[in-house]
Amino acid sequence: MAEDESPDGQDGRWARFRASAAQAGRRARDLDRSEGLRTAVARVRRALPGDAHFGDPLSLGGARHAEFAGRAVVGLTGDRPGVTREVSLGGLQLWQSVLERFGGGVGEREVTLVFTDLVEFSRWALRAGDDEVQRVLREVSEAWEKPVTDRAGTVVKRLGDGMMAAFAEPTGALEAVVEARTRLAALTVPDWTPRMRAGLHIGRPRRVGGDFLGVAVNTAARLGDRAGPDEILISGDLLARLDESRLRVRRKRWNTHLKGAPPDLQIFAVEKA
Repeated sequence: MAEDESPDGQDGRWARFRASAAQAGRRARDLDRSEGLRTAVARVRRALPGDAHFGDPLSLGGARHAEFAGRAVVGLTGDRPGVTREVSLGGLQLWQSVLERFGGGVGEREVTLVFTDLVEFSRWALRAGDDEVQRVLREVSEAWEKPVTDRAGTVVKRLGDGMMAAFAEPTGALEAVVEARTRLAALTVPDWTPRMRAGLHIGRPRRVGGDFLGVAVNTAARLGDRAGPDEILISGDLLARLDESRLRVRRKRWNTHLKGAPPDLQIFAVEKA
């Protein structure tokens, strides 16, 4: 038997190498899919500076290096949760946080940002069917968008059952949200009562094409997520730009701050007086 054909020859060494590589690959996949380890890494991410939600569509829409790299990570890992994905996005989360802290994520103009969405829309949509959902979303869009454009605001993007808008003037932003809520309440939908929640914040986000990105955007979005049915939450920074004598203001106090928002953020629920 020739040496390269023996179990100890070249063919044998190559077979052992392939077997070892396959075994190492299986161990790596098992490690990446470990739910316990992934949960631990995700817990560490929540304690890191920056937006622990980095990796969702809102945080990856820009053209900076962190966002470009984030899209690459998400593209490679798809929708599959795993340790590799969490570790990679955690590193990019820190990178983005450093850019924001040293001015790399600050725009030139002050903008009031608004996020709205519908309460319990997804549960109703599962029962209603596609045609009815599309009809209602068109009516909701008309109810929300006219108050925005009437006050020189811009609808930045539609987010399924939600909307992001931007205003140069803080008072106009709040007035638009209040009117949008009133118009929404006038809609009649079988088996469901349309109700909205909204979050507003003011800051200097980065402008990327027709979109805005940065901590100010994340803050407004998280306020919208945290609001209750028919509730309007605003930041203390925005309240300072409004005529408080014309508002009913209630301070919101929680044990934990909103992820992706400044740790010293003050939050208020407001209504027109």
